[in-house]
Amino acid sequence: MATEIEQFSEIQESSLTEKKIVATDSDEAVDPHKPEKSLVSESYLWQLGDEEPAEGDLNGPNALRRVSAPIPWAVYTVAFVELCERFSYYGTQVLYSNFVNHSLPQINGPPGSNHYTGAGGGSSQGVSGALGKGVETANGINTFNTFWCYCVPLFSAWLADEHWGRYKTICWSIAAAILGHIILVLSAIPPVITNTNACFGVFMLGVIIMGLGTGGFKPNISALVVEQIPVVNLKVRTLPSGERVIIDPTITQSRIYHYFYLFINIGALIGQIGMAYAEKYVGFWLAFLLPTIMFLTTPFVMWWGRKRYRQAPPQGSVTSKAVRAFMFALRDRWHWNPVKLWKRTHDGTLWEAAKPSNIPVHLRPAWMTFDDAWVDEVRRGFAACAVFCWYPLYWLAYGQLTNNLTSQASTMTLNGVPNDVVNNLDPFALIICIPLCDAFLYPGLRKMGFQFTAIKKIFVGFIFAAIAMIWSAVVQYYIYKTSPCGYSANDCYTADGAIRAAPLSVWIQTGAYVFIALSEIFASITSLEYAYSKAPRNMRSLIQAISLFTNAISAAIAEALNPLSSDPLLIWNYGVFAVLAGVGGFGFIWQFWSLDKEEDELNNLPEGRVMADEKAVMGTLEAAEIGPVKG
Repeated sequence: MATEIEQFSEIQESSLTEKKIVATDSDEAVDPHKPEKSLVSESYLWQLGDEEPAEGDLNGPNALRRVSAPIPWAVYTVAFVELCERFSYYGTQVLYSNFVNHSLPQINGPPGSNHYTGAGGGSSQGVSGALGKGVETANGINTFNTFWCYCVPLFSAWLADEHWGRYKTICWSIAAAILGHIILVLSAIPPVITNTNACFGVFMLGVIIMGLGTGGFKPNISALVVEQIPVVNLKVRTLPSGERVIIDPTITQSRIYHYFYLFINIGALIGQIGMAYAEKYVGFWLAFLLPTIMFLTTPFVMWWGRKRYRQAPPQGSVTSKAVRAFMFALRDRWHWNPVKLWKRTHDGTLWEAAKPSNIPVHLRPAWMTFDDAWVDEVRRGFAACAVFCWYPLYWLAYGQLTNNLTSQASTMTLNGVPNDVVNNLDPFALIICIPLCDAFLYPGLRKMGFQFTAIKKIFVGFIFAAIAMIWSAVVQYYIYKTSPCGYSANDCYTADGAIRAAPLSVWIQTGAYVFIALSEIFASITSLEYAYSKAPRNMRSLIQAISLFTNAISAAIAEALNPLSSDPLLIWNYGVFAVLAGVGGFGFIWQFWSLDKEEDELNNLPEGRVMADEKAVMGTLEAAEIGPVKG
C-alpha cells in the first residue's frame, strides 16, 4: 500500500513551453504565490525507473495493482483548519432547529430550565428553545441557510480562480465567518433573547453573515487541501518487493478527501454534541460562544502556512474563456429542433472545433490564448458538471439530517438526551467507516480486480440515501401510531410545557443515520474528489463551487416541499425523498455508465495552458502551432 511507496522525485514535464510555445506564465517564473518553504517534498513527481503504463498494465488479466502516493504533512494542517471550521459551523447549525422551533422555557418550567438563556434543563423531556416559531419555520430557516451557504461559493470560487487566489479568499472568508459568529452570540445573550423580535432580527443577520464566510471558505479549502500534492499522470513503479504497481493520482486524491472528510466529521461530532449539551444545561449564549472560540484558531494556522502551502496563482479570465470556447464550439451546431441539437452536440466532435490547432492562425479570436490540452480539460470539467446535475436529488435526502430528523427526535422518548445530539450518530458512523473503507474495502476491491470508480460510488451513495429515507418514514409511521396526540406529535405538550413523547426510544433512528453516513462516503466524498480531478487546474475552485451549488438547488426544491415538513404529512415527506433519491440514483447510472469507461482516459489528460498576455501569445502563434502536449 501507500506506506511501501517511496516519495516521488521531481521532474518538470514542460514540453509545452519548450517545444510548442513560449510560456509567459510558466511555473518556473518568479511567482509571489509560490511558497518559500513548501511542506511537500520537492522530489514528489518522479523516480528513476518509473514508466508510463501500457494498455496491458491498465486493463486485462495482467493489469497491475493501483496504489496511492504518500500523503504529505501539509494536507493534515489544511484539514485541521477545516476541522475547526466545521466544528464552528455544525456546532452552531445544530442549534438552529431548537432555537427557532421551540419557545423560551416558562419561568416555572421543567426542572433546570432557564427562561433567560433558553436552556431546557436536565429533565427527561426538557427541550431548549428561544423564538417559538414552529417546526415549519425552523425547517424553512435551515433550508434558507443551506441555500445561502451554497450560493456564495460561485462568487468566491470565481474570485479565487481569477483574482485573489485561494489563500487570500479563504482568509477573508474566515474574517466574515468570525463576524457572523459574534453576532449569533449577541442574539443569545439574556437581554436580547427575551425580546423575540429583536432576537429574531439579530439571529438572522448572524446567519446571513456567517453564511457569507462559510460559502467563501468551502470551495477553496476543498481545492487547497489536494493542491498540496503535485498533479501527475498514471505511473508504473517497481516496489522494493519487486512488485510492479501503478501510482494512481485518483486514488491519492480519493484518500486525501476521505481523510479530509474524516477531519470534517471529527469537528462536526465534537461541535454538535458539545453545543447540544451547552444549549440544554447552560443556554444558547454559551453554545454559540464556544464554536466562535474554536474558529478563532484558524487564522493562526493560515498565517503559519502562508509561505509553506503550495498555492496556484489566480489565472485571470479563465472562466470567460471556457464559456467562450464552449460557445465557439457550438457556433455551427445550433438548431431549433432539440433532437437534432442533441445529436450535433453529442457526436464526439464538439470540442474539436474549439481547439486552436484546428483553426487557421488568422481566424483565431484574440481571446483564444490556450492550447488543445486545455480544451480537453475544459471538456472534462463540463462532463463533471453534468454529473453534478443529479446531486440535488441526493441532497434532498441528506438535508433531512439537520431538519426534520432533529424535530422527529424531539417527539420520541429521550431519557435526558438532547434531541439534537442524536444526529451525531452520522459523523460517529463516518469516523468509524471512513478508515475501514480506506484500509479494507477499497484495497480489497482493487486486489480482486474490481475498479470501484467514481460513477459506481455515486450510484451506491444515492441508493443508501433512499434506504435511509425509507427507514425514517417507517419510524414516523410508528410515532404517529403511538403518540398520545396521534398525527399531531409535534404539537403535544404537558401543562408545564414539556413534550409528551411517543413511547419509542429515540435510538430507533440509528439506522437512518448510519445509512446516511454510508451514502456520504460514496456520494458526498466522491463529489469532492470528482470535482477536483476533472477540473482544469486553473478552474478547480469554480468546479468545486458548482458541485456545492447543487446543495443550493436542493434547498430551493426543499423549500417548495416544505409544507410536507409538518404534521400529519411527515410520512409522505420521507417517502417522497426516498423515491427522489432512488430515481436519481438509477437515472444517474443510466446516463453516465458510458462515461465510467473513460475514467482512466479523463484522469490521464495532459495539463493545458492558458496565456495571460494575449498580444504576446498571438505573436507566438504565428511561429508555432498550438497543439496537444504530452504532460
